[in-house]
Amino acid sequence: MKPLVSIVILNYNGAGYLAKFLPSVLSTQYENFEVVVADNGSSDNSISLVKEKFPSVKIITNNTNEGFAGGYNWALQKVKADYYVLLNSDVAVDPHWIQPMVNLLELDKKIAACQPKILSFNNKEVFEYAGAAGGWIDALGYPFSRGRVFDVCEKDNEQYDTAAPIFWATGACMMIRSELFHTMNGFDASFFAHQEEIDLCWRLQLAGYKIYACPQAAVYHVGAGTLPRGGRKVFLNFRNNLIMLTKNLPLSSLLWKLPARFSLDAISAYKGLLSGDTSFFFAIAKAHFAYMGYVLSGKLKRTASPKALETLEGVYPGSLVYQYFIKNKQYFSKIVTKLAHY
Repeated sequence: MKPLVSIVILNYNGAGYLAKFLPSVLSTQYENFEVVVADNGSSDNSISLVKEKFPSVKIITNNTNEGFAGGYNWALQKVKADYYVLLNSDVAVDPHWIQPMVNLLELDKKIAACQPKILSFNNKEVFEYAGAAGGWIDALGYPFSRGRVFDVCEKDNEQYDTAAPIFWATGACMMIRSELFHTMNGFDASFFAHQEEIDLCWRLQLAGYKIYACPQAAVYHVGAGTLPRGGRKVFLNFRNNLIMLTKNLPLSSLLWKLPARFSLDAISAYKGLLSGDTSFFFAIAKAHFAYMGYVLSGKLKRTASPKALETLEGVYPGSLVYQYFIKNKQYFSKIVTKLAHY
């Protein structure tokens, strides 16, 4: 019997997405899988729709919306399988998308998690923002991907079609060993949404495991389907990134990287203010105050590992901001040119 794969879709008021995308997920060609919709306190007709239109789909329900991080922590406590696939509700899949990822994880037990190639649903020749062909990070903690740097998404010319170690696998579509998800205590629920998957993958690497891109599998993501772009999204990204750095960086690195990040964040905020985007400015300011409040509250728990960020896979040892904004290098392959894997 092949390993049991549970495809768990966390849903919040996503009835439209479920109606549109569940048929492709249910058409998956793999011998031993189940589809679970974990409803995160929806107020729409999501549950009745799934029961009526997709009776083979299992449903678990939560009374409140605990966000991506808390929602998955709650849901996966109730799901028993060899592998979890965390799948956004706004994703269409190729029929044979599961098997390549299972093959990869079965081949090497040190690979904790992997992701497929993430392409845009609306333009299937272009990588999608949330993960593209595998997540990386720079020395100051800015995330980017093979095929996506800041807001620039490359066309997929099969340039990243080699399976390779990465720093983080996208929460839009991540396959992870169920045992390890629970061993690592899942996501940091305080993140609510955004960058909790990067934090989890960082902790997995610090624990001695690997994260991989598996481009032999492909999915198609609408993007920004559950949390609209704007002030809340900016706030969570900036706050959570600072919390993640404070949790996982060695103290010797944190002492200089944190002030550098605060300075670069401030430059971004004032750039937004000068261009008339006051909501962007205030979201970053709010994120900084929220970060400081979180640290002072004593809730933050640092990882025990002293490993430097630059010793891990999928890390660009320089500054992404410098390469992108000063050197005008907008493609991953123009920035990561001398490292073994990309």
